[in-house]
Amino acid sequence: MKEPRLSHNVYVVELDPAVLRIRRFRARNPNYVKGMPCVYVGMTGLPPGERFQNHKAGVKANWFVKRHGKGLLPELFEHLNPMPYEAAQKMEQELADELQERGWGVWQA
Repeated sequence: MKEPRLSHNVYVVELDPAVLRIRRFRARNPNYVKGMPCVYVGMTGLPPGERFQNHKAGVKANWFVKRHGKGLLPELFEHLNPMPYEAAQKMEQELADELQERGWGVWQA
């Protein structure tokens, strides 16, 4: 049996707390705990640093990251990468859910 390609990465971008002024963001985070970080959780076939730069440059960018992205939080994802595409899809959702359960403000595409 062929080994799955370890081609994808999950990543977490710290968002400026100003993102909390946006109704759509607040609506997706009803259990946000004041003072906790706000983040974007994504997955990519690129190195996370390159993907972050693309967001900031407007290339296939998420609006929240382009406008409010401060930088990557590698301590939250480096130990997970790389992984096969299907695993990355699942891990993106699990990581977003876990952070949201901790009271973080989370946006996931």
